[in-house]
Amino acid sequence: CAPWLHREVALIRPTLRVVVALGAFAWAAWWPVLRAVYGHRPPSPRPAFGHGAHWSGTAVPELLGCYHVSQQNTFTGRLTPGMLDDVFARAKQVAGLD
Repeated sequence: CAPWLHREVALIRPTLRVVVALGAFAWAAWWPVLRAVYGHRPPSPRPAFGHGAHWSGTAVPELLGCYHVSQQNTFTGRLTPGMLDDVFARAKQVAGLD
């Protein structure tokens, strides 16, 4: 899927300010995008994924981590509606849309 993700991000790049990674897989998938689309070297070591994790680079979108909205996370309470709301409220704030 990487070519499609890279193309999608390239298309919205002019207005993209923040990315919400839903799960560790999405968090890990961002680093190749950073190199392929933005020409930026990913940080080393890579920032650890976690719910509410935040990474900020220069001249690239900020990255927020959020537990995936799977049944495994929502049914067990690992991810609550309030937690999800908080991450998207933070994304809105980071993007300057609040």
